[in-house]
Amino acid sequence: MDLHIKGKRALVTGSSKGLGRAIAAGLVAEGVKVAICSRNKDSVAKTAAELGAEGFPCDLSAEGAVEKLVADVEKKLGGIDILVSNTGGPPPTVFDNTTDAMWHAGFESLFMSTVKLIRLCLPGMRQRKWGRIMTVTSVTGREPLDGLMISNAIRPGLHGLLNALSREVGKDGITVNALMPGSTLTDRLKDFPFDQEEVDRTIPAGRLGKPEDFGALATFLASEQAGYINGQAIAVDGGMLHGI
Repeated sequence: MDLHIKGKRALVTGSSKGLGRAIAAGLVAEGVKVAICSRNKDSVAKTAAELGAEGFPCDLSAEGAVEKLVADVEKKLGGIDILVSNTGGPPPTVFDNTTDAMWHAGFESLFMSTVKLIRLCLPGMRQRKWGRIMTVTSVTGREPLDGLMISNAIRPGLHGLLNALSREVGKDGITVNALMPGSTLTDRLKDFPFDQEEVDRTIPAGRLGKPEDFGALATFLASEQAGYINGQAIAVDGGMLHGI
């Protein structure tokens, strides 16, 4: 299927590996000009070379980093038509062990980095009357998981932001959606043993997700054909979520 996005320009953050890399790879395969970023300079350079993307080392938590990244990407690509905001999850914690500093860091990383990226990319999308905004969240945005207090608390607010924004920008040809990964076999997860019986019990698909499963959804949501899918939070979890 031709997704009609060849020549479009995309910024995918947190994309030197894992889910972000899979999204970037899917977009490159469709002829999109992709910029990727990561804190690790060597890692982002290696991934960019492998994918045929433009690499930008960047720590989004640093003061002024988001503004510089967007300016550099727009200068290199000529604009940003597709934005995929992907940040790593906060550390596992329960309420009694969560300090004010951890709350602030989680809010800046999960919420404000997304706000800043959208604020900077939105004017160009509005001017061109076309845009795709996606944010990688988590199934915790719909069903809290034990031991992930910060994610459980902040992700639903991020979903509220994205849905409300979708109502404001839909008339400009811009879609805004959240992508919720479930248990996915990324490099990080490979470092931890998992119980296949537990996987079989909790995931109807009977397996962990692959990054490519997630990348395929993001690539389709960037397409011309997905222009009527707006304001949604879509899970890629093998059927793990119980809610409707």
